[in-house]
Amino acid sequence: MHKIIILFFFFLCSTTFICNAQSADSDSITTWKLIKYDANTTYKGIKHSILRPKDWRGKDYAKLGTLITGTVLLSFADNEVNRFVKRQANDFPEVVRDFGWYFGSPQNYLMANAGLYGVGLFTKNQKIRKTSVLIISSSVTSGLIASISKKAFGRARPSSGLGNYYFKPFSKQARFHSFPSGHTILSVTMAHAIAKQFDNFWVKTGIYTIGAIPPISRLIDNEHWLTDIAFSAVVSIIVVDGIDAFLYNSKAYDYPERSKTISWNLKINANQIGIVGVF
Repeated sequence: MHKIIILFFFFLCSTTFICNAQSADSDSITTWKLIKYDANTTYKGIKHSILRPKDWRGKDYAKLGTLITGTVLLSFADNEVNRFVKRQANDFPEVVRDFGWYFGSPQNYLMANAGLYGVGLFTKNQKIRKTSVLIISSSVTSGLIASISKKAFGRARPSSGLGNYYFKPFSKQARFHSFPSGHTILSVTMAHAIAKQFDNFWVKTGIYTIGAIPPISRLIDNEHWLTDIAFSAVVSIIVVDGIDAFLYNSKAYDYPERSKTISWNLKINANQIGIVGVF
């Protein structure tokens, strides 16, 4: 049932893409050529994203410092948020929790994106193909960051009962793989990549709402701290925006002129911390 819901959601998205497509490839281009082109573009996107830090300047390191500082400060709220969500666990809809787990699990995630790409390939719809390339490129990069970080930090999950400041670096045990959240990275990556293809505020809001279900469900399931979720969401957004900018600047696909963009920033002051999108 849950997988059917997920597949229906992506079928709906794919159909919407087709109805609102802004570009399509010529019928003379073979499917095999499209696959090779998209695979090569995906590789370039991943390579660009992974090697990007070597070109960082002062402001880039400042943003990294802000992210780290914000995560540390937000950690003071971890226990309180954890206690709050545990009190809500019994009232949280089971179907939503299950959907959150399935939506953010790697195997279902790959199936959904493969289906999305398949629609774009079958219809030779460049917009869908580009979106799928953006999703997979971003997923590989952010997933690599998550995989390395989980083992390197070895943070204890809330369910372990060891506390949010307990770390056991390079542990192979799953209970020490709390930071960052893999489910959050995958769901936010896909939601942000898809939402970027629409201009309608309400459509974007709906997509982001669905993308927020896995992070919330992981909090409810007592598998992640608030900082695991927040850090993962920010990293996903940064990676997607970076690869999207690369695809745009390299003219890999036809992009409409960008009259408006959203700049995402981590805002910290005396009594607030959060992600701010500036239109």
